[in-house]
Amino acid sequence: MGHRVMARREFLQLSAVVAVGAGLVNTSAAAASQKRAKLRKALKIGMLPKNLSDADKFSLARRCGFEGIDAEPLDSLDAMCEQAELAKAANVPIHGLVFGGWHAPFSDPDPKVIKKGLAGMENALRCANAIGADTVLLVPALVTKDVSYDEAYRRSQRNVRELLPLARELDVIIAIENVWNKFLLSPLEFARYIDEFESPHVRAYFDIGNCIITGYAQHWIRILNNRIVKLDVKGFKRKGSLWTNLLDGDVDWPEVRRALDEIGYSGWMTAELRGGDEKYLTDLAKRMDRIIAM
Repeated sequence: MGHRVMARREFLQLSAVVAVGAGLVNTSAAAASQKRAKLRKALKIGMLPKNLSDADKFSLARRCGFEGIDAEPLDSLDAMCEQAELAKAANVPIHGLVFGGWHAPFSDPDPKVIKKGLAGMENALRCANAIGADTVLLVPALVTKDVSYDEAYRRSQRNVRELLPLARELDVIIAIENVWNKFLLSPLEFARYIDEFESPHVRAYFDIGNCIITGYAQHWIRILNNRIVKLDVKGFKRKGSLWTNLLDGDVDWPEVRRALDEIGYSGWMTAELRGGDEKYLTDLAKRMDRIIAM
């Protein structure tokens, strides 16, 4: 009898976690069919030819069919504003900034590394606010042979919380990305990690391609639900662990598109692939159009 009671208790606890992880989904299939997710096409600034001026890069992006840019923070707010004005003039506004965090992870045991990471994120948040971008992408932790999973979890959360007063003041979202850092390996854990901040200024920058090696993007989308503030898109082939172009590889794009409709996502999807010339980038934008039309 005691065993059955415990089993039922564990089942109920797991059910509660799943319900929370699903974001208390309340969008029915009927509602999803009435309102399609509105997706806008962007690309990472580093995908544009490096031999071009910023003005020419942004003109090329628009000519290829993109609507926005995910850029990188600059050392000077004036320089950041100047770059943003060039993007706006080309009708491809900078919608967010990518700080990353690989070089100074918030999970590092060295206080000097943490200090560097916090200073970089503070600058990135100020840059985003100065140009009207609403997110800064952050990779919060790295699990290594010297940094255990639980240490990475606790340290990264503690250091992200240090940034929350500034994020609130500037009204910029710290957007946590799922990457190959041996951390946040399931959508349920990712949802829990976000929820524990209890702040609208920490949300998920969900990378559709990064989860394919161990799971299915549509499952992650439905569980993360309205925690998702931005999307990165790329293709991935499980056999051989190969990155691919959009619509190639093992991402089930029709199902991903359906899941985005179900959660009512509306916003940017940013290509994160190798860069290329005008022909390549135009083809990439058309592939994104095909995903949007699914």
